[in-house]
Amino acid sequence: MKRLTLLCIALALGSSAALAQSGRVQRGFTFAQTNCSQCHAIGRFGDSPIPEAPPFRTLHTLYPIEDLAEAFAEGITTGHPSMPQFELDPAQINDLLAYLQSIQG
Repeated sequence: MKRLTLLCIALALGSSAALAQSGRVQRGFTFAQTNCSQCHAIGRFGDSPIPEAPPFRTLHTLYPIEDLAEAFAEGITTGHPSMPQFELDPAQINDLLAYLQSIQG
């Protein structure tokens, strides 16, 4: 009986962690859709509306995804003036990173 209880607790904790991750991914998707999809392909398929803007699903080929956290916190600056500068708070950074990780090739 004790093993069954421990198993149930372990499954519940795993499920809550999966739900939390799922929430982060959804919030990251919402942020990307609202702020990035005008220029970037933000999903697993499709071309970016602006060809020079890399699809999000390929970002891992340019940068380690985890390394983007600092850029998101400090404000992303790029070589082209049309990209707005974003400074995300820690929760937004975690959400966007979770989403980016979820769609990498």
